[in-house]
Amino acid sequence: MANKNFDIVRLHHVEVTVTDLDKARHFYCEGLGFIETESDEQHIYLRAIEDANHHCLVLTKGEQASLKHIAYRVSADKDLDELDKLFTSLGIKKRWIAPGEEKGQGRALRIQDPGGIPVEFFYEMDKAERMLQKYHLQGNVKIKRIDHANCLITNIDELYDWYSNHLGFKTSEYTVRKEGEHENIWAAWMHRKPSVHDLALISETGPRYHHTGFWMDDAKSILDACDHLASLGYYSNIERSPGRHGTSNAFFVYLRDPDGNRIELYTGDYFTNDPDWEPIKWDLDDPQRATFWGALPPESWRNEAVPVEDIFTGELLPIVSFRKKEKI
Repeated sequence: MANKNFDIVRLHHVEVTVTDLDKARHFYCEGLGFIETESDEQHIYLRAIEDANHHCLVLTKGEQASLKHIAYRVSADKDLDELDKLFTSLGIKKRWIAPGEEKGQGRALRIQDPGGIPVEFFYEMDKAERMLQKYHLQGNVKIKRIDHANCLITNIDELYDWYSNHLGFKTSEYTVRKEGEHENIWAAWMHRKPSVHDLALISETGPRYHHTGFWMDDAKSILDACDHLASLGYYSNIERSPGRHGTSNAFFVYLRDPDGNRIELYTGDYFTNDPDWEPIKWDLDDPQRATFWGALPPESWRNEAVPVEDIFTGELLPIVSFRKKEKI
């Protein structure tokens, strides 16, 4: 992998659409404890306890749940120009986002990656009050920061190579599907920060957006969050019961907001930044892969996800059935 003239730091924020901002505000702020930085008639800008910037999650009013973009922060403003050169050379669909077009944020470069996922890169964002030690203002659900984005795509081989070779993403774990004597990659957990992943790529009908993962301190914090949500009447929004993943080793629970956008509360993965790190391989048929304890995910978790938007028009991209790789 060639040296890069840019540095992608980490996944920083996500923008999804919701149909009712008031209902969404109650779920995310009263239910999940996000802090509202500001809002208008079309948007709510939220941050978590550890955030010292304007937002890690944007809720935008729309006709149905969808992904508008996921966003990575870079180390310097000049990195955006280097990325622009790269994407031009690769023929990637892209557009510049003017400063302030996304509130609190400086200029940004938004692309449609080769899998169809809308992805943004930015450097500058307004500062916001850090709430980490404002214990008296923290509620029962203590989400600390955004952790990862999980995307469903149909071209895993192409996209895995693209993120690895062009953007410098590293792999912590991956899943293969065995077909006779052949092994084909089925999923990859890829990172820029030194943890298991900023981005998960899953072979599925797509492009679709599966979930946004948010970090919590420990398993007890996740269980307390479930108690809090249930006591507010959001028990049916708990889609997949708490458990431990085989991939990532993380403790989790999956939730759905009132429109169906999926959130994972996540903790307990591991450090991946040693230079001799070797990715962990899983077999798709291993019953401990998805849940280390062996329980199968619910049908909705396996089959449902939200569509993604075109970066120019905002229209939903067509969803294409996943096709298995042809044997050579």
